[in-house]
Amino acid sequence: MDKISLYVHIPFCKRKCFYCDFPSYAGKEYLVEEYVECLIQEIQEKCKLYEIQTIFIGGGTPSYLEPKFMKKILETIKKLNLNSNLEFTIECNPGSLNYEKLNLMKEFGVNRISMGLQAIQPSLLKGIGRIHNFEEFKENFKMARELGFNNINADLMFGLPTQTLSNWKETLEEVIKLNPEHISAYSLIIEEGTPFYNMDEEGKLLIPAEDDERNMYNLTLNMLKDAGYEQYEISNYAKHNLECKHNLVYWNMDKWIGVGSSAASYINGKRLKNFSLIEDYIRAIKNNKSAYEEVIENSNKDNIEEFMFMGLRKIKGIEEYEFRKRFKINIDEVYGTVLKKYIDCGLLKREYGRVYLTKKGIEFSNNVMSEFLLN
Repeated sequence: MDKISLYVHIPFCKRKCFYCDFPSYAGKEYLVEEYVECLIQEIQEKCKLYEIQTIFIGGGTPSYLEPKFMKKILETIKKLNLNSNLEFTIECNPGSLNYEKLNLMKEFGVNRISMGLQAIQPSLLKGIGRIHNFEEFKENFKMARELGFNNINADLMFGLPTQTLSNWKETLEEVIKLNPEHISAYSLIIEEGTPFYNMDEEGKLLIPAEDDERNMYNLTLNMLKDAGYEQYEISNYAKHNLECKHNLVYWNMDKWIGVGSSAASYINGKRLKNFSLIEDYIRAIKNNKSAYEEVIENSNKDNIEEFMFMGLRKIKGIEEYEFRKRFKINIDEVYGTVLKKYIDCGLLKREYGRVYLTKKGIEFSNNVMSEFLLN
């Protein structure tokens, strides 16, 4: 039986954050029941021939679902062919989580929780449209611990409007005290179609200068390293052997199935994406039609580019042996000139059969990555 990972998309939110460009919606709760029924149907149809290695339920806000709907999804997943060493993550937001929901997750085999915090300062949380405060986060975190969750990720964000280096240091200090197993620390990216994009266009968004953001990144590296976290991807840090296996599937370009509106799959070199709009997705599933909005047959060139983009996000970088095995060609025949250029200027390193970004290279990763596009 083929092994695969599963991503389940829950597109509902109580309120949409000002920076978020994910396909998630506030005010569409009236569609939840129909959506869950369709989601169950899609899971049953698409997953029956596979052994599931990792599961990630993301969103939106999965923890915003009422327990009865959450239970239906978890019951369906439990009947799949699950690997005995399954990593099963659910994204949760403080303010939408309670004892009943956490208990339900525990009962159905969820063994990893990813909790969205972003910052601890009330003014910063309000400024990005979050609906919780740090006290709620701590209460939920403690509750999860008491119920036996021993693999928790905290999601953090730097480079926020009006955020200072001391704000960020305080956030890191407080989160380190809680001792989660994993920390994701992303820099804010202003995405088109978000309230922040419009504010930025109007000059109303006071985001930290590039140098300040770089200082925040370097502070993250140093503080988390001192606290026993190992950086294994540009924005992700974990205690020993507690990296997120599901995210490594994406960065390693392994196979996964995505179910739900806007969910993407990557199977046998094909990229498949479901309808983004909840209504379109429900209509397709109810009429027993394909929910795919697009099916892209990756060319060899696409696969090579994606392998490099995704792989170089990892601190270990890419393995030359894996490149040769997948593409039946030596990496130097494709990227010899680019590799030499960036190794010579200290942004890439090549040793022990691996190619990876240096510390300086990570700071300029966008420039480096763009050169791996093939003409």
